[in-house]
Amino acid sequence: MSALSRFTRRGLAVLGLGACLLAQPVLAKEQFRIAWSLYPGFMPMEYARTSGIMDKWAKKYGIEVEIVQVNDYIEGINQYSAGAFDACLMATMDALTIPAAGGVDSTLLTIGDYSNGNDAIILKHGSSLADIKGQPVNLIQFSVSHYFLARALESVGLSERDLTLVNTSDADMVPLFGQPAVTAMVTWNPMVSDILKRDDAHLVFDSRQMPGELTDGIVVNSATVAKHPELAKALIGAWFETLAVMGEDSDAGREARSVMGQAAGTDRAGFERQLDATYLFATPAEAGAFMRDPAMAQTMARIAEFSYAKGLLGNGATSAGAVGMAFADGSRYGDANNVKLRFDDQYLRLAAAGQL
Repeated sequence: MSALSRFTRRGLAVLGLGACLLAQPVLAKEQFRIAWSLYPGFMPMEYARTSGIMDKWAKKYGIEVEIVQVNDYIEGINQYSAGAFDACLMATMDALTIPAAGGVDSTLLTIGDYSNGNDAIILKHGSSLADIKGQPVNLIQFSVSHYFLARALESVGLSERDLTLVNTSDADMVPLFGQPAVTAMVTWNPMVSDILKRDDAHLVFDSRQMPGELTDGIVVNSATVAKHPELAKALIGAWFETLAVMGEDSDAGREARSVMGQAAGTDRAGFERQLDATYLFATPAEAGAFMRDPAMAQTMARIAEFSYAKGLLGNGATSAGAVGMAFADGSRYGDANNVKLRFDDQYLRLAAAGQL
């Protein structure tokens, strides 16, 4: 008896079905792209890439996530807004004034940090903030640095009318400070650390004087995450696992901080000094509590008012509330029919409960 004759007709049919199934093409995994740029609070995303932590969480949810460094911070946000990326690490103010104001419905999955000294105003000539009067000031105009400067000026009775603003890419700030014509600059780490190595650089104001106000986080396209919540789960899972590792006083933690320091153009000691000026929300519970605090909505309302005054909410904006925002505490700000920025803590709650 031949080998084939041992099979029943049913067996042959099943075998044929199996062969057909094997012949079917394997469905491609959903692929997503995440943009980030140099900033101490964003470096965990790079370590999540190099360490394999992101791949592990992506595999858990059956997706692929590509993490891409964009050298120019604003360009990264612009590319996200244009659809080249599904998510981007950015300041909450920039999330409002660039993608949201441009009509791209965006969701903040978590507040990653707030600047606690990372953002700074540096002068060549002068030892106090008041000495900035009459000087040209290099900064990224209409960004969170612009807002930071405006708030700082209020503290010494000055305004932008007392200065000349010079729009400058973050990628150019360190070399530009060496030019004689550049006398004042508003920027953030790691550029601040590099600039302050110069003998003629004087720190006159930093974000420690306005804690909890300059916040950053992981922003995703709302339509994408609504269709693919697995992306949000993978990002939150990878983010907080990375923070747990880098926060350890262990060989693994020191190695993680060394890798991040090198990626930021410094070493572990230099990066740890930058981390001292960054308040990272180490756990999902802590980040969620901050997002649900009514102070979050109050800060964003103040930012919206600044943004409207600067024309950053679009040509058709008729009020500071032209771009609506929905907050994790259930409150809303602005036009309820044009909500384009959402602070959503649902994935943080899942993470805090161990349910990712």
